[in-house]
Amino acid sequence: MLTYKDIEESYKRISKYIYKTPLEKSFYLSHDTTNFYLKLESLQRVKSFKIRGAFSKMTLLTKEEKSRGVVAISSGNHGVAVSYAATQLGVEKVIIIAPKTTPSSKVERIKFYGGQVILEGQNYDEAHHFGEQYIKDNQMTEIDAYYKDEDVYAGQGTTGLEILNERPEIDTILVPIGGGGLITGIAVAAKAINPNLKIIGIQPEACAAMLKAMEDQVFYKDYPTEPSTCDALVGGVGELSYKMSESCIDEVVLVSEAYILKGLSHVILQEKFIVEPSSAICVGAVLQHKNKYWGKNVAMVMSGGNLDETLAVQSIKQQSNKK
Repeated sequence: MLTYKDIEESYKRISKYIYKTPLEKSFYLSHDTTNFYLKLESLQRVKSFKIRGAFSKMTLLTKEEKSRGVVAISSGNHGVAVSYAATQLGVEKVIIIAPKTTPSSKVERIKFYGGQVILEGQNYDEAHHFGEQYIKDNQMTEIDAYYKDEDVYAGQGTTGLEILNERPEIDTILVPIGGGGLITGIAVAAKAINPNLKIIGIQPEACAAMLKAMEDQVFYKDYPTEPSTCDALVGGVGELSYKMSESCIDEVVLVSEAYILKGLSHVILQEKFIVEPSSAICVGAVLQHKNKYWGKNVAMVMSGGNLDETLAVQSIKQQSNKK
């Protein structure tokens, strides 16, 4: 299982490659009893926290593994991160397998950093099934962001170290849940520093995979989804994150598509930051569940900033028309 020591060791390996992102207070959401802070992983070099896990794993590759090349199955951000890390670490062959629904902005960034993109399947689960066979057939190393690679999870967990190092008073962290690597890593780091700290997972109503997995006590590697603007948060959960969920996740909160878009517009127009819906969902949760007691000092992880331009314009127009 993932440990605090794993995360500390990962941070030593990757610190020279990543940006220690700001933890900015939201003056619009904060009030007399609660302070809300945005952990801006959207400002990383590749606009996503995924850079942490990619470097964490790839700094451990042998020369032989580097020469054979790497494969990542990704809805976008992880693929961008792996492609970028490869250019920094001298890995020449990089294959990124992504769903056909992956936003064009993310596909373009993968290619920009040298990754070869294979679009397969209508969702992440379908792309993953294709990718598993591709990896076996080509004998390449998988950089697995979701299922059970502790080295990748450890890299994601360094986000939690930074949050608590900057503001030890943080008592609650809101984290978007896709496969679960980010929330698991952050929880292991944060709860080792402060065992009383609360970790709340945020998921779209369109795909409550982790919530149902925890309720049903069933590992949902695949999970049916409805259409969602949160392309990075749909599909099944990771095996390691599921196994550790009981000790890592205190609560899961669901957010409607309408409030995801409200959250997105809020971050862009009020906070003046560019994030994607899979990040803005944390703000959407706060807006949708206004009467909920979140905590006194709450960090919200803005996990990525690869926002599709068309979606950004549509969201802003929709919210402006409602005013």
